[in-house]
Amino acid sequence: MDTLKQQWFGNIRADLLAGVVVGLALIPEALAFAFIVGVDPRVALYASFTIAVIISFVGGRPGLISAATGAMALVLVTLMADHGLEYVLAATILTGIIQFILGLFGVANLMRFIPNAVMLGFVNALGIMIFITQMPYLIGAGGMTYLFAIVTLILVYAIPRFFTAIPAPLVAIVVMSSIAIFSGVKLQSIGDLGTMPNTLPIFFLPDIPLNFETLKIILPYSFALSVVGLLESLLSSQVLDDMTDTSSNKNKEARGQGIANFVNGFFGGMAGCALIGQSVINIKSGGRGRLSTLTSGVFLMFLIIVLGDLVVKIPMPVLVGVMVMVSFTTFNWGSFKFMKQAPKSETLVMLTTVAIILYTHNLAIGVVIGVVLSALFFVSKISRVKIKQEGNLYKVKGPLFFASTTKFIQAFEGVTENRIIIDFEDSQLWDESAVGAILKVQQQLMQKGVDVKIIGLNTSSKKLYEQLI
Repeated sequence: MDTLKQQWFGNIRADLLAGVVVGLALIPEALAFAFIVGVDPRVALYASFTIAVIISFVGGRPGLISAATGAMALVLVTLMADHGLEYVLAATILTGIIQFILGLFGVANLMRFIPNAVMLGFVNALGIMIFITQMPYLIGAGGMTYLFAIVTLILVYAIPRFFTAIPAPLVAIVVMSSIAIFSGVKLQSIGDLGTMPNTLPIFFLPDIPLNFETLKIILPYSFALSVVGLLESLLSSQVLDDMTDTSSNKNKEARGQGIANFVNGFFGGMAGCALIGQSVINIKSGGRGRLSTLTSGVFLMFLIIVLGDLVVKIPMPVLVGVMVMVSFTTFNWGSFKFMKQAPKSETLVMLTTVAIILYTHNLAIGVVIGVVLSALFFVSKISRVKIKQEGNLYKVKGPLFFASTTKFIQAFEGVTENRIIIDFEDSQLWDESAVGAILKVQQQLMQKGVDVKIIGLNTSSKKLYEQLI
């Protein structure tokens, strides 16, 4: 009870102000994601509102902002084009069910298999992607667009050094938007990106046949959405853990993402997950508790329904300035020192993770490839088994498993003694391949008339050996 009280009411003022900033920042992102999928802007805006509100209650990481996201939007493009909105909503509901089940089975425990080099690549790629996604609003625009973006950037950087009562991004947005509106300068605004809804989302059932054919259509998309959404959410949760030096319940976050997407689909929203950019804005603006997440969703809907006529006038260069500062603070500048000091293999893993994410625009693919590459380097490093010969005694040093068996077998090809002893005191048998390699060596040497004796197996190795021979 004390924990919940702290998460909701331990930082009220800062959480409310931070939520206001994030609510503003969610609008252009949601509109852009709706454009990617090819749906009405309401689908993304309703999703951002519904997910943010629900996850504030059931999520496992206070202060994490979840809404419609680009990673999920990319997965939905083909489904929307081939089958339409009703199937997108059905896939969103099924995504929620899958995510909740994965959360029950402790999917977050897999986080420990993500190396630090991959985490660095993930964070740096996010920083670069946030920066790149803002460029379309600047490239080819007039001088006033650059001026407003640069001044906003300076304000967001400078204000905290003199004034911290109100989040710097909020001050910058209000000041620069007011200047733009009252001066009459021509700038691209939020209203140029799409129309705003004027009603709250309502509950309804997707109009699709409830049969096996429908399941065949949406299941592949739902599974992909589940993996992408959980991977991005859990990694974003870890980033916030590190930024705030606090811990979070990531399996609860996984279940919370599932609940949010399940409910979201019944209210006309597309699938979503955690947004690292807006989450960082929230933390940098002072948001720490669940109230900040709830406020971001509620204020988003308040903006588009009550203040819609005013919100559409907010210049995009102002929001771009805020997001560029977010990209700078998201990027881990210590990575350059890491690249000088870390082993070359880890540097390569980090750079590969960054490159894949930037190339595919898919965080999940980049992280998975980074983990696989890191695992290959690790396997290569520990598979260096050595066999030292002392007369007819062959001492095996190093782990024996599928990646080291070839070298182990080759070491006994030139045996000339009539009787040899293979000592595993400094080794460990890890899998069936290790036992198979020993049996193969025994068989080959016995055919040559060589007597082979196995000694030095520890308890676990001996158990595995006797189990498989």
